[in-house]
Amino acid sequence: MSGERAVSAPTDDPRELDEQSLRRWGGELGRAAIEADAFVCLYGPLGAGKSTVVRAACRGVGVTGAIPSPTFTLLIRHETPDGRPVWHADLYRLDSPGLLVDAGWPGLLEAEGAVFVEWAERAADWLPADRWDVELQFTKHQETRRVSIRSVGAAPPPPCPPEVPC
Repeated sequence: MSGERAVSAPTDDPRELDEQSLRRWGGELGRAAIEADAFVCLYGPLGAGKSTVVRAACRGVGVTGAIPSPTFTLLIRHETPDGRPVWHADLYRLDSPGLLVDAGWPGLLEAEGAVFVEWAERAADWLPADRWDVELQFTKHQETRRVSIRSVGAAPPPPCPPEVPC
């Protein structure tokens, strides 16, 4: 069976991942993002799994303890066991992209480590040119999500979820 991958979700669409597969891929995404110092933008409707992916990414690089969503604080810094930062921004409650300056956004664009931004579309023109874009969508199957990921600009290729073309 070398070279073959198991189907990751009980659906006919290989881009649909169940929660366990989404968490497993989130861990891979975290490891790749910390290695690349990647800026990762997450898109999708409320409840689609953006926070699930970020928490899995944090766990994938060894972050321990609680991993809350920074919905009210906009930004949280986590650390890997070797001290590398994992930044988590949640822009759901952002009223204006101009408020990003007050939240420390300019420094975040230059930060070392991995940066994960939920509701990235609310940052509009403030997003870096080089990044990974992850989109999560609901499917007709309540227990799965459709996932797509792409590299934007000069960002290195991202890790694709199992059976999902990038």
